[in-house]
Amino acid sequence: MWTTIEQIFPYAIIYTIPLLITALGGLFSERSGVVNIGLEGLMVVGAFAGAFTSFKLQESYANEGWVPWVGLLVAVLAGVLFSLLHAFASINLSADQVISGTAINMIAGAITIFMARNMTGSGNIRVSGFSPFDMDWKWLPLSDIPIIGPLIFTKTYWTTWLILLILALSSFLLYKTAFGLRLRACGEHPHAAEAAGVNVKRMRYIGVMISGAFSGLGGAIIIMTYAGEFTGSVAGLGFLALAALIFGQWRPLGVLAATLFFGIATTVANVSQVIPSLAVIPPIVLKVFPYAVTLLALIVFSKSSRAPKAAGEPYDVGKR
Repeated sequence: MWTTIEQIFPYAIIYTIPLLITALGGLFSERSGVVNIGLEGLMVVGAFAGAFTSFKLQESYANEGWVPWVGLLVAVLAGVLFSLLHAFASINLSADQVISGTAINMIAGAITIFMARNMTGSGNIRVSGFSPFDMDWKWLPLSDIPIIGPLIFTKTYWTTWLILLILALSSFLLYKTAFGLRLRACGEHPHAAEAAGVNVKRMRYIGVMISGAFSGLGGAIIIMTYAGEFTGSVAGLGFLALAALIFGQWRPLGVLAATLFFGIATTVANVSQVIPSLAVIPPIVLKVFPYAVTLLALIVFSKSSRAPKAAGEPYDVGKR
């Protein structure tokens, strides 16, 4: 049994990482007061931008270790630019934020496939991404640590540690800085924030742009780690990240716990048929399990929900 856990857990972490960074992006957007259900589309845009950039660079710089990192950077920029569509519609035009996010999801899948076919001749883009490694350096053999070494420090990627660092910085930024206080105030009491001299629209733009950057990064990480190919979809991980955001009660550590739960549950569902103790359970039951738990959690904790009070509400300067 322990051997099975050792084999599964590193893959669960790999699957968790893009979920985590995307859910963090949604956290910044909703904390600023803008609901962003377009995370799926932003991930697709990031996946395309990262895959296409790496594909073109690898034609001239094959096997160069810096190429995937450039792909990630371009994915972040693409996510920011695409998120401006949602920001403009939601903030400047006071459009329904759910409809705007849905439009982002619909546009992203269509436009990226169209661009991929016209720019590469195929709807699919194969790339050489990052390679997993064990942290078994002579000066710091982390993978040799009992119990946690084989689980956390083997078959890992540098992107995993980058996202965990972003998680720590995000938590500090939200709760220990003036910027975080202003951002959260815009999602809770925007008129009070305005009265205190905060530019609510600017803060909301920043929140949505951060969500675009993080979602684009999440989509590219999928391509650069376990997928290796852009196909015009991220298999609904953007919606799963939204579920994790709600399940985590709009808090960074809660989001971490929720995405890790989803990552483990999904990995177990994917490999259940090769594990004798799990093969007796129908795969569909394991796949549905995390979503069913989320629905139950929403029902149980609905009265104590910590969702930002003004999330989803259009804001007009000077009006109360």
